[in-house]
Amino acid sequence: MSLIIYTLVMTHITILSVTLYLHRSQAHRGVEFHPVISHFMRFWLWLTTGMITRQWVAIHRKHHRFSDQPGDPHSPHVHGIWNVLFKGVAFYVREGRNAATMMNYGAGTPNDWIERHVYSRHSRLGVTLMGIINLVLFGPVGLLILLIQIFWIPFWAAGVINGLGHWCGYRNGETREQSRNLIPWGIWIGGEELHNSHHLDPASPKLSMHWWEFDIGWMYICILRFFKLAKLRNE
Repeated sequence: MSLIIYTLVMTHITILSVTLYLHRSQAHRGVEFHPVISHFMRFWLWLTTGMITRQWVAIHRKHHRFSDQPGDPHSPHVHGIWNVLFKGVAFYVREGRNAATMMNYGAGTPNDWIERHVYSRHSRLGVTLMGIINLVLFGPVGLLILLIQIFWIPFWAAGVINGLGHWCGYRNGETREQSRNLIPWGIWIGGEELHNSHHLDPASPKLSMHWWEFDIGWMYICILRFFKLAKLRNE
């Protein structure tokens, strides 16, 4: 049971780092975190996924620019629902190698010494260190935990949100693309389940729009704001 709890806690922190740091803060500038919190999430993503901030932000911004049209890096209406659902990470990797995408959509992301010399240059080192930590803590079963950690984001974020989030569910409003809210309670994927709500107002860090909807990412933002560790745009 302790191994399951450990894995769920670790993957939950990773999901939160994606939705709070990469998505709501870096890509859309809807919320700004205290430098310590922001760098912790950047470090955590390097340690558990190897994702590079500039790549993720650029690909996501391009998705909004061409959403569900030719040019969208991962639309199920362009590339097929099953391809995006189960091969979403392949579309991410391919677009991450597109220099024009990085140049046109990656502005404003971290470019400090540690980003240039560690996080971006040695993106696989973090996951390697995570594997060593898991081995030391849990022995061979730690490798299984590592695999779960590695595939957690590619499946739930790159596959489910980018795929099913533009394929099935309900809508809080009409948009020019096919975004959908998968369920009203965004907990498992950090609130990203409310995908149509996000496309209705991309700059808003709050993804719930009705009293009966719940965005756990917004709950964490409210907690951090209470402790003066986060502030919203124009605050």
